[in-house]
Amino acid sequence: MKALLLGVAISLTTNGFAQQITNNNTLNVQIDGKAYTTQPRRVRIGTFWWITANSTNPDKSLRVWLGSYDGTDALASGTYLVVDADKAYTKDSRKRAEQLGKYKGIAAIKYVEETRSPRMEYKVGKSQNNDEIIEVKVNADGTLEATFGGSLAGSLWKEKAAATVFGGMGRLIDKAQDKAVTKTTGYDSDIDPEGNGYRKTSSTDDIVLTNGTFKLKLN
Repeated sequence: MKALLLGVAISLTTNGFAQQITNNNTLNVQIDGKAYTTQPRRVRIGTFWWITANSTNPDKSLRVWLGSYDGTDALASGTYLVVDADKAYTKDSRKRAEQLGKYKGIAAIKYVEETRSPRMEYKVGKSQNNDEIIEVKVNADGTLEATFGGSLAGSLWKEKAAATVFGGMGRLIDKAQDKAVTKTTGYDSDIDPEGNGYRKTSSTDDIVLTNGTFKLKLN
C-alpha cells in the first residue's frame, strides 16, 4: 500500500499537482480547543475499516472505527458506545455495550499528532471506557454522517536514539516520502509511532475532542 501511494504522490508531483487529492468529504472538530478541519477517507487498517482524517505541517491523524457486536465493520444508523481503543474488539467491550441495550454497536477513536519535526516526537490519544458516544446516520444517498466528542488518554512518544543513529539518512528519506504520500493523497502513511522505532515516555496529556462532525461518501 505504501509503495502504491508513494507512486501516486510522485506521479502527481511530477505533473505539477502536488496538492492533496480532494473529495467532498468533511470533518470538523475542536482538538484541545483548536479547530481541525480536513477531508476524511474510509480505509482498511488491519482487519477493520476506519474513517481516517489526516493532514500535514504538523502531521495529524484522527481515526474513528465503528463496529457491530460481532466485530464487523458497522454502517448502520444509531448510537455507538465509545470504548477503549486498545481493546475495542474484545468480549468485554462488546458485552458491555450490548447489555446496556441502547447502542447499535461500539466505536473507538485514536489521534496522533507530530510535536517535533521531522517525526521525532508525537502525542497519541486513545478513547477509553468513559460512557461517551458517537451518533451515526447513514443517508439514502450513500453518505455517512456522525457527531462525536470526548476525552482521549494521551501519551507522548520520542524516537529511539538507536533508530535515529542507525536509521541515518535512509530513515530521514523514508520520513520525507511518508510526508509526501500523506500530503498528496490524504492517506495516512506511517504517521503512528507505535511499533515504528519510538518509545512511549512516562508523560501523559489528555486530549479533548469537542463539537466533532464528519460526513463522507461510503462508495
